[in-house]
Amino acid sequence: MLNHLRALDLTDDKGFLCGKILADLGVNVIKIEKPGGDPSRRIGGFWGGKPDPQKSLYWFAYNSNKKGITLDIEKPKGREIFKKLVKSADFVIESFPPGYLEKLGISYEDFSQSNKKLIWASITPFGTEEPYRDYKDSDIVVMGMSGTLYQTGESDGPPVHISLPQACLHAGADAAVGCMVAYYHREETGEGQHVDVSMQQSAAWFQANAVATYELNGSIFKRAGSFRMGMSTQVAQRQVWQCQDGYVFFNVIGGRTGAKTLSSLVAWMNEEKLATDFLLNIDWDTFDMFTVSQEVMDKISQPVGEFFLRHTRKDLLKGAVSRGVSLGPLSSMQDLLDDECLNERDYWTQIEHPELGTSITYPRTFIRSTEMDCSTRFRAPLIGEHNGEVYKEIGLSKDDLNSLKQDGVI
Repeated sequence: MLNHLRALDLTDDKGFLCGKILADLGVNVIKIEKPGGDPSRRIGGFWGGKPDPQKSLYWFAYNSNKKGITLDIEKPKGREIFKKLVKSADFVIESFPPGYLEKLGISYEDFSQSNKKLIWASITPFGTEEPYRDYKDSDIVVMGMSGTLYQTGESDGPPVHISLPQACLHAGADAAVGCMVAYYHREETGEGQHVDVSMQQSAAWFQANAVATYELNGSIFKRAGSFRMGMSTQVAQRQVWQCQDGYVFFNVIGGRTGAKTLSSLVAWMNEEKLATDFLLNIDWDTFDMFTVSQEVMDKISQPVGEFFLRHTRKDLLKGAVSRGVSLGPLSSMQDLLDDECLNERDYWTQIEHPELGTSITYPRTFIRSTEMDCSTRFRAPLIGEHNGEVYKEIGLSKDDLNSLKQDGVI
């Protein structure tokens, strides 16, 4: 879609996803690393199990569809080369600490006058101008300061961090959206702009439902483990239920949707003689989650839980679909690889890694379109793999590259 555009990707793991999304949309994204490779290449796991900067699965995941060059922008020659690269760039994406690039003389302000169409995205922990701009970060710090950790964990325990770093992914996605909005604006006006993304602000959007719940109900979301808070003023709703071979997602809710799904579920349970008299006598059309007591919820949950334990995820899904019950299995990664719907949509693809002597399974595309291909087309770059190709465009010869390599510039 956007293969006439070019982006320079100066991000670390805080912003990789931004360049990945732009690359999937067709932008010619050039990932710029320090000589010797980006530190994130040392993030595991690794293909083959042994740490190797050329075999990081993390690097593979977030840098596919990008070309890669090495360049030390802290050296004067490196900065001069970067300035030449920016002349042909539509986007620059960076995640340096605020003020770092300004000190080097290669910030947005240094280029915006000579390249008025340039779109520059900065991804930082707390924004480029806010009171916390110079604070250091880690994912757990950002997630804590965004309010997310307040809601994660068991109700009687401390906050618990989500399993994988999340704030950087949401910030990277927000930066990609910001770049596209800025690009649309540029098409209308001819002017680029600076896109300023705060990881804390991106993570705070996790709390969108918490804000609405407080405004509507006057209640504050708190940690609830596998339950859900906010749908009732008195009880917590179990969302995750164990079955024979794993877990399913199911909510006991009121209203028209709840009446339909709970009536169907109880009828299904009754077919197998597992519905209690209590369940059979509930008028689901008048069932109100906002007034239900914990005692009533326990009398509902116990037989429902026992019913789920008698079935596999596949059986529960098949029965739920045929009866109109709102229920879904919780899938493992292997389940996703085997999923008939994803496979029907050609979601998975094999990408060749010649240096490994094999191909690796990747998600193919995040959208399908009749007008464009947004697929993962090629693997992430090796260290400095495209130095010759990219630097040739700005007039550097092989001798120049050898000299720059000896000087530690590339």
